[in-house]
Amino acid sequence: MAYFNFENKKIYYKIVGTGEPLLLLAGNTASSKMFGTLVSKYSKDYRLILIDFPGHGKSERVETFETDFWFYNSQVCYSLIETLNIEKISVVGTSGGALVGINLAMEHPDRIKYLFADSFEGEYPLQSYIGTLRADREKGKRKIFSAIFWFINHGLDWKHIVDLDTEMILRFYATGQSFFHRSISELIVPTLITGSRKDEFCNNLEDIYRELKKKNDRLEIILFDSGNHPAMISNRDLFYNLIRERVK
Repeated sequence: MAYFNFENKKIYYKIVGTGEPLLLLAGNTASSKMFGTLVSKYSKDYRLILIDFPGHGKSERVETFETDFWFYNSQVCYSLIETLNIEKISVVGTSGGALVGINLAMEHPDRIKYLFADSFEGEYPLQSYIGTLRADREKGKRKIFSAIFWFINHGLDWKHIVDLDTEMILRFYATGQSFFHRSISELIVPTLITGSRKDEFCNNLEDIYRELKKKNDRLEIILFDSGNHPAMISNRDLFYNLIRERVK
């Protein structure tokens, strides 16, 4: 297993395949394990780079998650890019990983070739999501599918990791801040934004993405009629074709 150090913590990463480098960023409460069904497919065409954020998956545990979680982890990812001495890389982020990817692309546009931002809630946390977050997470712990997903991603301490994420999101929401340190209008990296019209966590992605497009006409937006959250997995073949059309 490969690790690099960030702020005196061991951060896990994995590289599979050869070709153009492609970094995959998982959503909140997940790790690189969420991409397990995609690795063999993606690595046939790309040098696939997977990472577990601090405190997640196989990375060293932390006492709390940084309140500015998505910006902080963009710094972690940039450190990995530097460690691997990669001049230019394409990034695929889904859900919370999309927020990390957007931060990474806005802070270091010279190092990002193409950005795919999938199934995310826009510039600010959704009040509808925040209002039931704690209760929804508790319900999730009692559901077999969710429990198995979190166990696969993190191991025996998965409940603690989910709790840390819940508390972090609530703290961040209280700040009233955007997920990003810059306006979305400053995103100059070629970017495709994707999602499903049937996303169970956000049923108005089309409206959210439309508002982003108003602020930055360079953004390309594709919404799938089928599938659920996240779209890159529920529409895996269609989504992968979009990557192959843009990263060669």
